[in-house]
Amino acid sequence: MIASRWARRDGLTRTSPRKNAIVKAHVKRLLTVVLGRNSARPSILPKRSAAPWAVLACMLVCSSVGTGCGGSIYAITSSGAASKIEAAEALGAERHAPYEFWYAKEHLQKAMEEAATADYGDAIKFASIAEEKAERAIMLSKQAHEGSGR
Repeated sequence: MIASRWARRDGLTRTSPRKNAIVKAHVKRLLTVVLGRNSARPSILPKRSAAPWAVLACMLVCSSVGTGCGGSIYAITSSGAASKIEAAEALGAERHAPYEFWYAKEHLQKAMEEAATADYGDAIKFASIAEEKAERAIMLSKQAHEGSGR
């Protein structure tokens, strides 16, 4: 084995100091052209900007919205559905619109079960269906009251 600085050793070749200088010069020119750097500035690292902080802040907001707010969205939706079901019950929807009333009531029950297992996506879906059917039951009950002369 040759004890030279540029000899082949373990299947790898070492580069000469001249090649290193040429590579550094090419990198410096590339940075000058691509990043708009002037040659007077010795730093090779790019200038820091506010963009990484903005991206980080956006990721934090999106992750907190995606993971932490499911329970609160469910609570808002289910409370609206529960109040509409109570209003429908007060209007006599069990008698005037039984299908819609019980459909809403059972969907709200299923939403509560899904929320208990922390499956907030399905819970929100069931609660919104319950709210829609409760609105329909209220409307049908009001129409039945108007038709009967009350």
